[in-house]
Amino acid sequence: MATVTEQNIARGGEFLISESSPADLFIAEEWNEEQRMIYQTCKDFIETEIFPNLDKIDSMQNPELVPSLLDKAGELGLLGAAIPEKYGGFGMDFNTSMLISETFGSSHAFVVPMLAHSGIGTFPILFYGTDKQKALYLPKLATGELKSAYCLTEPDAGSDANAGKTKAVLSKDKKSYILNGQKMWISNAGFADILIVFAKIEDDKYLSAFIVEKGSDGVTMNEEEKKMGIKGSSTRQIFFNDCKVPMENLIGERGEGFKIALNILNIGRIKLGAATVGGSKLAINRSLKYANERKQFGVPIGHFGAIKHKLAMMATRTYACEAAVYRTGHYIEQAIQSFIKEGMEEHAAKCKAMEEFAIECAILKVHGSEMLDYSVDEAVQIHGGIGYSSEGPVERGYRDARINRIFEGTNEINRLVIIDMLIKKAMKGTLDLMTPAMAVQQELTSIPDMGHNGEDALFAQEKKVLVNLKKTCLMIAGAAMMKLSVKLKDEQEIIMNLADILLEIYVAESLILRVEKLVGIKGTEASKHQIDMAYIYMHYALDKVLTASKEAIYAFAEGDELRMLLLGLKRFTKIEPYNLKEARRGIAEALLERNEYCF
Repeated sequence: MATVTEQNIARGGEFLISESSPADLFIAEEWNEEQRMIYQTCKDFIETEIFPNLDKIDSMQNPELVPSLLDKAGELGLLGAAIPEKYGGFGMDFNTSMLISETFGSSHAFVVPMLAHSGIGTFPILFYGTDKQKALYLPKLATGELKSAYCLTEPDAGSDANAGKTKAVLSKDKKSYILNGQKMWISNAGFADILIVFAKIEDDKYLSAFIVEKGSDGVTMNEEEKKMGIKGSSTRQIFFNDCKVPMENLIGERGEGFKIALNILNIGRIKLGAATVGGSKLAINRSLKYANERKQFGVPIGHFGAIKHKLAMMATRTYACEAAVYRTGHYIEQAIQSFIKEGMEEHAAKCKAMEEFAIECAILKVHGSEMLDYSVDEAVQIHGGIGYSSEGPVERGYRDARINRIFEGTNEINRLVIIDMLIKKAMKGTLDLMTPAMAVQQELTSIPDMGHNGEDALFAQEKKVLVNLKKTCLMIAGAAMMKLSVKLKDEQEIIMNLADILLEIYVAESLILRVEKLVGIKGTEASKHQIDMAYIYMHYALDKVLTASKEAIYAFAEGDELRMLLLGLKRFTKIEPYNLKEARRGIAEALLERNEYCF
């Protein structure tokens, strides 16, 4: 396989057919002093303003509470991290804005209004707005003087966003659009000052995007939705009845709204992935505190192997997801700078970079949300009965986490999107999957390589496993496409199997590269627990790939083809044994000793 270099990293999905170097990554251990100060500012804000008010936030008895907390976040500059300085923001790089998202992932329901406003509610104007729109709205969005909401979903248009029925008709004087329709599940609806609304103009095939000010005539809404979790976030249905929207409030070009929506969702997906890391670290910290304090049979429950197993796997999966999050953020920032050097305007460069790494953004949304679900579930289990009680410290997190597998496109839709985008890249010729796929087919009929040269180096075996897992993905995808052709798009189970293979490859590789770079910075002894995490996750990922691969192969292959694919799977999914129990115990003991997530 080719090696990704500084010159060609800006290719989404390329990780499947290339090998990356640790030098190509940014890892969280490399945060500079300014970024650490930003992190501490966020953490202090959450501990002093959010945690003491969680019950009040969730009760929603004071409708001004969350908006006032957003105002305070705006005063600290936390709402304008991604907004350029000329519009009153800080113009921070992409990973720094991701760090803010991660930190607020521990703020329970407050993370929803925070990211809905500073992310998907602001970015359509930031990336696609006119100079006049940016000058008018961005400074006030940066401070929180204006709050924003993103209005895409409708009763009959969820995953199929372009099926929305909200219509915009040009007024008789041709100075306004008259908007009619309904939006639902709109975060921040109860207090937002401006609404980013998607609607079709006349009989257009694709959506357009509009800025609708809250005070406009014809805007009404239902009462707050009653939800399983994130109770402190405002969620309402919004109705538009002959709502007049000035023509200058059209965002981008007519019919460009669907493209805007998809690109903004890409940002929302990766930001959600970052937030799940913060939420998982909170669940781990609360579990560690309880495991050290709660005694059974005369000793703290953290003494027991079953609890150590849980704590170590929570930390390992979180650390792996974090590696993939900031790897992707770094790639996006590099792509932005590369496109700017080519002469592209900054806003266009950012849009192009997000579109380029849409596959990775979807991977992080799926992986992060399922990782967090695992962590909060284990946190409840570690706490036992008190974990199930609403008076305990982890029940709220358990309920709040569940929405993440639905937000920003369900995980099922995102799995389908991952493979669809990969195939489209191959069909357009921007990603050569055919050459490596054909090479894998030829390899299946060759004698296996039994060489061990250079395999004493750190992670040499694991990197070989990663290469083979990539071959597994190419083998199955190639065989499925040859067998099913255009019918593959209707075989959602197979597509989701392939997505599971792909996301585990990306996350496992991200973790291996992160730890390899860390060892280069701190040395082997100082990184021993992270090295164990890499070994643990490789075995975990391989088991997930093996299961998904078998299910996919069984679904379409038979006879000689079935036997050949299973032989190939056996060849490509070998891994050296490792004492995972001892590795997990060492990680858990380090966590328990520090009494906090320490990686």
